[in-house]
Amino acid sequence: MVAQVDLENKLVPPDRIAEIALDNPSLLQELLSGVAPQSQKSARRENCSQALMAMAETWPETLLPHWEYFINLFKSNNGSSKYVAIYVISSLTKAAPEQFANNLNEYFSLLDDESVMVASHAALNAAKIAIACPLLQTEIINRLLQVDQTHHDPNHLGLVKAYVIEALDILYPTASNQSEIVNFVRAQIQSPSAKTIKLVKMFIKKYNS
Repeated sequence: MVAQVDLENKLVPPDRIAEIALDNPSLLQELLSGVAPQSQKSARRENCSQALMAMAETWPETLLPHWEYFINLFKSNNGSSKYVAIYVISSLTKAAPEQFANNLNEYFSLLDDESVMVASHAALNAAKIAIACPLLQTEIINRLLQVDQTHHDPNHLGLVKAYVIEALDILYPTASNQSEIVNFVRAQIQSPSAKTIKLVKMFIKKYNS
């Protein structure tokens, strides 16, 4: 008997929803629909979002056939849909790194997204993608270093750079362009974001740079 899940409430943990959906194609379709850009009830969107992110991390093979669906969410007008897509694609890339190269431009266009949340989490998850795609690591780092070319206002850009620095911190030990990373990080010491300044100081202390 197929288990029934009410996505309108929070009674079932997201990882359990994901596990049930592995053998329930109709539930999987509900989860995919639940992160679409169209208006959704908040509980449904949250359940679907968290379940799909858990599935992508633990059972990526189930979502790999839906790769293009999530890539297309990057182009939507809904920040919540983009957020889920960022996390799903970064997890799926660990399972199928060869697929990401074709979508590198779409992914990094999110650094210039009008939503600070979207831009920030695209920056942060770039580290996970770079680790999964070592041949693209230098290119991915360069895309992060080019964040000043985005159109965010100074305060928003300062916050996005905090997430860029978090990603660069992860990638620095194996990076081929360490001097460029150090120069970028040091340049943020006058950031309008207190979080960014704190991360700059931690980076400099950690790497004695």
